[in-house]
Amino acid sequence: MASEHERYMEMALEEARRGEEKGNSPVGSVIVKDGRVIAKGHNQAISNLDLTSHAETDAMRNAGPALGHTDLSGCTLYTTFEPCMMCAGAIVFAGVSVLVMGGNYNPNYGSYGDYSVEKAIELVEWGDKVSVVRGVLVEECEEMSWRYKARMARGERG
Repeated sequence: MASEHERYMEMALEEARRGEEKGNSPVGSVIVKDGRVIAKGHNQAISNLDLTSHAETDAMRNAGPALGHTDLSGCTLYTTFEPCMMCAGAIVFAGVSVLVMGGNYNPNYGSYGDYSVEKAIELVEWGDKVSVVRGVLVEECEEMSWRYKARMARGERG
């Protein structure tokens, strides 16, 4: 039987597939509050021609109208891949209480150097209010990312 974290990460993986179908990097996010999904999002940076349209920011944009405000304290954000610096800052500023991640950034294959979302969160004054949970459906999340990167390396789009 799947854990609660795994159940929500499966939903985030479905969101990642939606983004990939539109030609975007396959990253998906789901925001949960009090056991209820309040928002979903997926990477749309390429399809929307908007570099800020990452899965995490997309989900947070969708959460505001669902809640009627922008304070995401008490919320858990599930994401299929380790958030970038921009998204890490947005997660802290939104007040997300728990960040649950699937895939992990690999400094050997990325352009952020010695990066971790924990380091990024620590840079923000209220970063100590965000708990980070790693290791949820890592293989499934990373396989999706590696498949996309391999297609991009071959010059395939969408």
